[in-house]
Amino acid sequence: MKPTTPAAEDYLKTIYSHTEWQAEPITPSALATRLGVAPSSVTEMVKKLAASGLLTHVPYGPLTLTAAGRLQATAVVRRHRLIETWLVSEMGYDWDEVHEEAEVLEHAISDRLLESMSSRLGNPTSDPHGDPIPAADGTVSMPSAVLLSAAPVGHRGKVLRVSDRDPAVLRQLAAAGVSPSTPITVADAMTLQLASGHSLQLTPSACDSIWVTR
Repeated sequence: MKPTTPAAEDYLKTIYSHTEWQAEPITPSALATRLGVAPSSVTEMVKKLAASGLLTHVPYGPLTLTAAGRLQATAVVRRHRLIETWLVSEMGYDWDEVHEEAEVLEHAISDRLLESMSSRLGNPTSDPHGDPIPAADGTVSMPSAVLLSAAPVGHRGKVLRVSDRDPAVLRQLAAAGVSPSTPITVADAMTLQLASGHSLQLTPSACDSIWVTR
């Protein structure tokens, strides 16, 4: 059964996104924290989604999307990321400004408008942060990546993805000219060496927000 409320879509999207770049499934308590809602609200929604055949779970255990739930989740993710791409490419937004706008618009635009938007943008496969945009049929092509904080000193590659969870990190990287596809070398645990020869000192939050080619 297709969820009909923005809240249900947000739950599915958050559950999907949690395991997109790592394998550990999300727990109800972590989901409540991510969504900023009470644990009792999560319990109620999880029951509804499970009854609709969109996820499986055991009491207090991790949450796993069913095939139907994953398809619904990727549809919402596709909307969100295409809107973010449109806001940056067509509306002049910076990449640290688009998340909240997309959170609202993803529940409002029609499928026809979404696909027209995708066509106008050249059917992009990733958003401004490097997150893959699912295809209309729900398929997703995930690149091989490693979290910067786990990359060894001397590792050379390109930035693949930057989490949009912390706008301050996005602003710092933008000011340094760093975005997906930027070549980098890991100088030490907290420092990137850029192709320009400049070094970029990062915070622990930034190191846990950047994925680079493996």
